[in-house]
Amino acid sequence: MTIQVCIPDDYHQATAGLDCLQCHPQFTCTAVGDISLDPDAEQALATAQALILIRERTTIDEAFLQRTPQLKLISQTGKVARNIDIAACSRAGVAIVEGVGSPVAPAELTWLLIMAARRKFVQAVNAMRAGHWQAELGQGVSNQTLGILGYGKIGKRIAAYAKAFGMRVQVWGSDRARQEAQQEGVIVPASREVFFASSDVITVHQRLVAATEGNITRDDLVQMKPDALFVNTSRAELVAADALLSALRQGRPGFAALDVYEQEPVYDPAHPLLSLPNVLCTPHIGYVEKDSYSLYFGTAFENVVRFFDGDRSHVINPESLTEHEK
Repeated sequence: MTIQVCIPDDYHQATAGLDCLQCHPQFTCTAVGDISLDPDAEQALATAQALILIRERTTIDEAFLQRTPQLKLISQTGKVARNIDIAACSRAGVAIVEGVGSPVAPAELTWLLIMAARRKFVQAVNAMRAGHWQAELGQGVSNQTLGILGYGKIGKRIAAYAKAFGMRVQVWGSDRARQEAQQEGVIVPASREVFFASSDVITVHQRLVAATEGNITRDDLVQMKPDALFVNTSRAELVAADALLSALRQGRPGFAALDVYEQEPVYDPAHPLLSLPNVLCTPHIGYVEKDSYSLYFGTAFENVVRFFDGDRSHVINPESLTEHEK
């Protein structure tokens, strides 16, 4: 019997070319686009016995589970996050397994955004296409101060990049983050206020949990320098609602570079952040990269195969399983 596997919210069918999803004849993987728009989504969801989720794009709740009557398994790429209602899945008899992540691609994109925003790279390219020469005067990063909010795998990788480019690095975040930074010889300012006020560039690398949701406030942001850059490739919800837009309009910070938004995907070209000339926006592509996808989906698919082969040891909600399935 062929097991039907659905990959929802694959906006541009980016997984179609991944060999790792086509290597087992017992499983048929079908990717569908935005499930609120794709006309094939309902049929694919209705027949799916397993889902492979692209990070946190798809919200799994009671309403969603009513659309998936055959569903037995959700395989998350990366770690399970708040997009999945674990209790609802358990009540519906849907098991959940999680995969692995990598800091490489999001760290690389973060550094790309820092450099592109600082040097006004996109503006210079667009000006040249319009027939103008050296129309923009950007700014380098050497001898400037990079503030890293959160000091996990991505934050530490960014710190290494910054040091290679001659930047001073300072860290703020949880007690654990500040302690680890100090142990590694990284500057930890005297206070949160000093961190925001003294950084030329601030990049956010916190996990989104209850304690960090909305923890970056307008009061934090308006303490930044008028020529400072705020970068967020982590989660938009880490910033209090409308705080960044308000601060940018006030002129502190002077610039922003963003890969994450409160509501995704963003299809409206009139989105307030897209209309600001001092904001560089990318469409949440931090982890959307060939090697990352091969790692994420290879592991997620292996977890699907393990489950249907009878191995339930990696299920994070064993209460979803019947005694026979255990």
